[in-house]
Amino acid sequence: MSFEGVRRVRVLPWSNAEGKPALLLGGGDGPVSRIADQIEGVQLGMAGDLLDYASDLLDDTKTTPQQIRFLARRLSESLQDVLRVAESRGARLSHPYAPAATPKPHPSAEDDTDDEGDTAPAG
Repeated sequence: MSFEGVRRVRVLPWSNAEGKPALLLGGGDGPVSRIADQIEGVQLGMAGDLLDYASDLLDDTKTTPQQIRFLARRLSESLQDVLRVAESRGARLSHPYAPAATPKPHPSAEDDTDDEGDTAPAG
C-alpha cells in the first residue's frame, strides 16, 4: 500500500472562529505544530491542577452548591480539552499518514456537520 500524496491532518487544541475543530494539514514539526504541542502541555497541566482543586473542594464540608456547579463546568471544559488531546495524539500514533480523528464539538458549540477547519491558528 502506498501513501504517497496523502497529507496528514492534525486536530489542533483550539477551535476555529466558527467553534469547529481547527485542523492543521501536514501535522509535522512546523511552528504551528510546536505551538499546539505547548498548548496541549498547558492544557494537560491545568487538568491535573483542576483535579487537585476538585479533591480539596469535595473534601471541604463547607463547599456550596454554586462552588460544585462551577467545579463541574471547569471539569467538563478540561475533560473536553484532554479528550481532544488524546484523540489527536492517538490518531497520530495509529498510523503515520492516517488523518487525525475529529473530536466531537463541545455541547455548547453549534451543531454543524461540515468538518472543514482552519489550517492555521484561529484568533
